[in-house]
Amino acid sequence: MTSDVFVALRQRMPALSKSERHIAEMVIDDPSIVVESTITQLAELCGTSQASVARFCRATGFGGYKEFRMAIAAAQSREEAAQELFRVSDAEIDPNDSALELVTKVAYQEVRAIEETARSLDLVALDAVVAAIRTAPRIEIFGAGSSGLTGEDLHQKLHRVGFTSYCWADAHLALTSLALARPGWVAVGISHSGLTVETNQMLELARSGGATTVAITNFPDSPLGANADLVLATSARESRYRTGAMSSRLAQMALVDFLVVRLLQGDFDRASDSLRRTYDAVQAHRLSGRGT
Repeated sequence: MTSDVFVALRQRMPALSKSERHIAEMVIDDPSIVVESTITQLAELCGTSQASVARFCRATGFGGYKEFRMAIAAAQSREEAAQELFRVSDAEIDPNDSALELVTKVAYQEVRAIEETARSLDLVALDAVVAAIRTAPRIEIFGAGSSGLTGEDLHQKLHRVGFTSYCWADAHLALTSLALARPGWVAVGISHSGLTVETNQMLELARSGGATTVAITNFPDSPLGANADLVLATSARESRYRTGAMSSRLAQMALVDFLVVRLLQGDFDRASDSLRRTYDAVQAHRLSGRGT
């Protein structure tokens, strides 16, 4: 169970039934309905039964409603403290917000995405991915749309320190490459929703060839999570003005940095030498007297 109940609810959404998802959406939209309600009152507010609420609590990792209610109260308190730090009373962007209010709210949302990703990250899975990459003869990376930008970032960082990695922008090229997957390879599929068809196909193909499959996704219980041997989960919130493609990007990039820096810890001297040599290689292409 992740340390933040709101993170857990968002991550487990794809695995919930329709009625459970309705309860989760109402709770995320207005947590006070849990803090101020008995299980009977919450069931009435959600238009469902007490039994359904009890099943929902168990499905999201809690022993019962009392435990769930306490977790919501604690998480809401942390949320209010974070909003006070940023001096925002409401994190949602409004059409009438001033430029200052808009910038403050976007900054708040992005900092929270990174903070929640770090706090809820499975560190055992992180170290397992690092161990697999460290000995992999080849690392294959694929993400569609904005997730492809994260893939390029991971590829560039791995490549600079001497790992053999490939990031494919074309799904057909990715699939033909993964058709040759062998044990020892690592295949990384990146998808905020975990529902991207091409990314799922890539991991399925890599897994059938014996490669270690890694999913970077906001929803561990999604099909992509099921296709992965190891899952690294982000925690990015969607809002009316910030869709998954926007809100997921910084959380994914932060996760890549966690992964790469952890990888470099194991061979710091060699990595430092590689970084220095690759840095020096491009210095002749910079204008003199204009900084770096």
